[in-house]
Amino acid sequence: MKSILEIQNIGKKYRIQHLAGGYLSLRERMVSALKFQRNEAEDFWALKNVSFEVQPGESIGIIGRNGAGKSTLLKILSKITPPTTGRIISRGRIASLLEVGTGFHPELTGRENIFFNGSLLGMKRRAIEAKFDEIVDFSGVEKFLDTPLKHYSSGMQLRLAFAVAAFLEPEILIIDEVLAVGDTEFQKKCLGKMENVSKSGRTILFVSHQLGVVSQLCRRAILVKEGEIADMGDTLDIINKYNASFHQSTGFVRGHQKRTDIFFQSIQLADRSGTSRYNFLHHEEMILDLSVFSEKYHSMVFVSVAIQNSLGRKVFTTERPLEQFYRPGEIKLRVELPMQFLAPGSYSVYAAIHVPRTNTFDELDRICDFTISDGGSEFAKYEGAWFYGDVFADCKWESHY
Repeated sequence: MKSILEIQNIGKKYRIQHLAGGYLSLRERMVSALKFQRNEAEDFWALKNVSFEVQPGESIGIIGRNGAGKSTLLKILSKITPPTTGRIISRGRIASLLEVGTGFHPELTGRENIFFNGSLLGMKRRAIEAKFDEIVDFSGVEKFLDTPLKHYSSGMQLRLAFAVAAFLEPEILIIDEVLAVGDTEFQKKCLGKMENVSKSGRTILFVSHQLGVVSQLCRRAILVKEGEIADMGDTLDIINKYNASFHQSTGFVRGHQKRTDIFFQSIQLADRSGTSRYNFLHHEEMILDLSVFSEKYHSMVFVSVAIQNSLGRKVFTTERPLEQFYRPGEIKLRVELPMQFLAPGSYSVYAAIHVPRTNTFDELDRICDFTISDGGSEFAKYEGAWFYGDVFADCKWESHY
C-alpha cells in the first residue's frame, strides 16, 4: 500500500534581522540611517532534514517544546508556506485547522463560508449540500448562520471551522493546538469525531501539548526537537522520552521560605536502603521522605501524596492528617509507596498540604521524576505494559456455578 503522505528532507529557512544598535527612537534611527549603519541578518532553520511517511487511516501525534518547529511543519504540509528544501508527495485532499479563521472570510456569513471553505477543499456544491445539515448541527451555530463571520466569537468560528473540515471528508486532516480554544464539551465532541474520522480510513496529523489527548487519539507519535525529528514510534514511548528530556530530579528542595506558615522544605525519593534513585524495577520498594515546616498548629490539615503518570494524571493518592505527627518546627514524614501495582513507564510525584475543600497551603506538581522498568515480570510475558494501563492488580478470582 502506498503512503498517503511522503515527507522527504523538508527544510525551512527564515532570514532574521537584527537592528544595528538595538531598539532606537525614531530620531536615533534617522541619525543611524544617515550614518549608513547596516542591520545584521542571519539564517535560521526552523526545520532541517525532516522525513517520514504517513499511511492511509493513520493518526499521528506531533509533540515537542514551544519553538521546536511543529506548527511550521503543519503549515508546509497544508501548503500555506513553501519549504526551502525537500518535497512533499500527497495522495489525498488536505484540510487543516491551524488558526481560528483560517480559510474563512470575515465578511461572508456562516452559511456562505461553509460553501466557500468547501470549495477550497475541492468539494462540489452538491457534495457540500449533502453534508450541510450535519455541519450546522455539529457546530451549533444555526441561530447565527446568516450572520457575517466577523461577528462570531473565536469559539464559534472554531466550531464552524472544525465541522467543515471534519464533515466534508478530506483524506488528510491536519489539526494544530487550535482545539484548546474550545470549551470542554466541544473538545469532547471533537475528539469523538476525530476518532470516527480515523476509523473511517482517513488520516489525521495532530499537534498538541495535551499529551493525554495525543495518547488517546494516536497510536504513533513524532518528537520534534530544534527543527529536527528526534524520535518517532509508539505514542506512549515517545511521550515518556519527551517527559524525560525535561529533567530527572529525584528530589525537591525549596530554595526560599514560603510566605505561608506551613510548607514543604524538601521531598526525596529513595529505595529501601536510603539511596536516591529515579529508576526502579517492577516490584521494588520505594520510599518518599518529606520535610514539612510548620510555625504554628493547624487543625484539619492533611498532607497528600499522589503518583502521576506521564500524562500528568493521578494514578493513586494517599494522605494523612498532619495533627497525627504534629510538633512545632520541622516535621519529618516517610511514606512507603506500593509500587508493585504500577506498570512499567514514567511517573512523577504530586504533594500538597491542605485543608480539604477549604485551603491549600502548599502544592508541588510533577516533582521527583522516576521510571518503573520491567525486570522480567508478567508484563514481558504477555501483551506488554501498554496493554495494562498504569495499574496491574492481582485480584482474587472465583467461579460460581
